[in-house]
Amino acid sequence: MKSTINLKNIFLLLLLSTLGVSCVEEEYDLGEITSPSNLNVNAQVVGQSEEMPYGDGSGTVNFSVTADNAMTYKFIYGEGVEEVSYDGNSTHSFNKNGVNDYVVTVIAYGTAGASANTTAEVTVFSDFSDPETELLLTGGSTKTWYVAVSQPAHLGVGPATGDNMDNPSYYAAVPFEKAGEEISSCLYTDELTFSMNGENIVYNYNNNGQTFFNASYAPDFGGTGAEDECLDYDSEGTINVSLSPSTSGLTGGQTTGTAINFAEDGFMSYYIGASTYEILSIDESSMHVRAVMGNDPALAWYLKFTTSQEEEEEPAPFETEYDELVWDQEFEEPLDTDLWNFETGNGENGWGNQEKQYYTTENAEVVDGNLVITAKAEETSGFDYSSSRITTEDNYEFMYGRVEARAKLPEGAGTWPAIWMLGSNYAEVGWPDSGEIDIMEHVGNDQNTIHGTLHYPGRSGGNADGGTIEIENASSEFHIYTMEWSPERIVFLVDGEVYHTYTNNPNSPYHQDFFLILNVAMGGNFGGAIDAAFEESSMEIDYLRVYQ
Repeated sequence: MKSTINLKNIFLLLLLSTLGVSCVEEEYDLGEITSPSNLNVNAQVVGQSEEMPYGDGSGTVNFSVTADNAMTYKFIYGEGVEEVSYDGNSTHSFNKNGVNDYVVTVIAYGTAGASANTTAEVTVFSDFSDPETELLLTGGSTKTWYVAVSQPAHLGVGPATGDNMDNPSYYAAVPFEKAGEEISSCLYTDELTFSMNGENIVYNYNNNGQTFFNASYAPDFGGTGAEDECLDYDSEGTINVSLSPSTSGLTGGQTTGTAINFAEDGFMSYYIGASTYEILSIDESSMHVRAVMGNDPALAWYLKFTTSQEEEEEPAPFETEYDELVWDQEFEEPLDTDLWNFETGNGENGWGNQEKQYYTTENAEVVDGNLVITAKAEETSGFDYSSSRITTEDNYEFMYGRVEARAKLPEGAGTWPAIWMLGSNYAEVGWPDSGEIDIMEHVGNDQNTIHGTLHYPGRSGGNADGGTIEIENASSEFHIYTMEWSPERIVFLVDGEVYHTYTNNPNSPYHQDFFLILNVAMGGNFGGAIDAAFEESSMEIDYLRVYQ
């Protein structure tokens, strides 16, 4: 049935009827409203057999629900525990010891909120007990946990099917990475208190008024959804918590085998739409957990906690691991074309970025001891701008070391200079699997900001892994742009100040040879709008050095 519904604000109706003020009615076409039908629930008690008719003692039940015209399903297990499923599948562990009967309510939702519901009764045997974890979690009475901000990978993300648990491969926050950032500093002030209430565990989450929300869920709580952000969230109240067997299938010491289940949609500091957290490790003062992200079951988010609230210490001066100069370009002679390759043209789709320039061999030259790459507003092979792009591909490639460039950058809206590196196997594996290291990027539309960025599987394009730093006189003075790359980390600096650090992990593409690229682009996805009055501007590089 197709319905057109007259919507009025009830409060306004009452007010207007009192004041005698008229209003114009608005009509909204809600489209086809279809209620789910043929709702069926199948419940399979794990380990059920003739010898164990109520299961193997884990208390775990696999639910599978089908319905015509259903978009999502909600499982209501009781005691405030609920779960939303998009495919109708859910696994739940009932933790009351012994053989017990449970009534589970399942709601199927169709379009425009139309729904149908049913119940399923299950009889389950549970003898799960983990007194050691219970004692470590609560201290036997009450214990408060904090995000372990000084530890690498205190917040991380990796595949849900198994990963380097201590250093997730997709993303691993460096110590204090979020400190001082307005959008995310609230993560570090959370207090998570677990207490014993008789034989039960209860949980109190004190977020000091704000919670750090994953970007996918932020719009539901008044956020923009453009990025992870701190949002106002009422965290008052105590909720029930239970322990159950972990169902992830992880083995080999990667997990304790126990999961924490939060009633009433409870969660641990970072909101990702999950209420069950697998305990990977726990001792008297530290805890490492992970949860599968609610809207993407292929991902798991990782969190580390500690029992001491940590404060950021003054960072120690950067100490390089590499001090032997192994390669340099001082640009005192004409450009060495046996070393530097010119890449010409506009590439495919503006070098994959909608760039507006045409690269030539004429826009790069050595002048007064500096390499000068100039972007010009001039018609070139059908494009409105010309510039140059040079690389050391096949001529100089290396793995690990410190790269240092002393450079002065172009200016003008639309300019996009870069000093960067690309994995030497890009032709075989493609981008971003090859990896990319942007030692320095700058855009004239944001004159005082320098970017250091990494592109790799899971973090590329607009979701790349990077940092920024504000400097003065980027286009009128020389600054030293540095990237130090080791098997353990990649660090970005300007004039000796660290502004971004990446924890290099064994699964990253940054364990192979890379080559250098220098260019000045115009416009494109990152360069942005070009000033109509732009004529020309140059990136000048005094030297380029590699230490190992």
